Amino acid sequence: MYSVWPISAVMSLLTAVLTALTAFFAPLAGEPAAALAVVALTVAVRLLLVPVGVAQVRAEKARLRIAPRLAEITARYREDPQKLVAAQQKAYAEAGTSPLAGCLPSLAQLPVVIALYGVFIGQGPGGGALLEHTLAGVALGATPTAALAGDGWAGALVFGLLLVLLALVAWASRRYLPMPAVTPEAERMARGPLSYLPFTTVAIAVFVPLAAGLYLLVSGAWALGERLLLRRVLPEPAEPARPAGR
Repeated sequence: MYSVWPISAVMSLLTAVLTALTAFFAPLAGEPAAALAVVALTVAVRLLLVPVGVAQVRAEKARLRIAPRLAEITARYREDPQKLVAAQQKAYAEAGTSPLAGCLPSLAQLPVVIALYGVFIGQGPGGGALLEHTLAGVALGATPTAALAGDGWAGALVFGLLLVLLALVAWASRRYLPMPAVTPEAERMARGPLSYLPFTTVAIAVFVPLAAGLYLLVSGAWALGERLLLRRVLPEPAEPARPAGR
């Protein structure tokens, strides 16, 4: 997969950027220069994806705006699934959104995430040498199990702190960014196991290299802050026009 264009081209670009950033930070930071380069690259990627975040929040606000109408439709056509789906689709269309509007922007990030992960596991050109750089004595290419076996207390401390911080970000995301529930069924799902989805980053970090864990932490913290800010500053969508007689 990592040899397929354009993923390979993006990986080459990301590796070159990481190498340049590491050289830039080295005189200032010394050993953590490569880790700082990963943080800086993550911030740069998140900045490029700000329009995606804006689209997600706008779609979220639009779906919440029509939630009462969707509840009415569900109550009215509960016994007729065909009319229920048709009425829901019409309500979404009149509001200028869709049930998938919040998911599609997330899918747009996948190629970037795949390329970044490829770089962080050493698949990019020269990526292996880059991942030999260390943070507090732990190589950026080391996984938690390898670090615990080879670095002892240093590995336990670095990855332990990383996992704790990831768990805190996941908790804050679950607490302050609950999934929008536009129907009673969606509300029940949002309060169930799906509400723990933010904690998947903690589980992933247990198996990926330190560089990827740093990316997950910085990206997750940025996404949390960005979503909270956009929810406050983006205007509420206008009330969609309702057909006469309703």
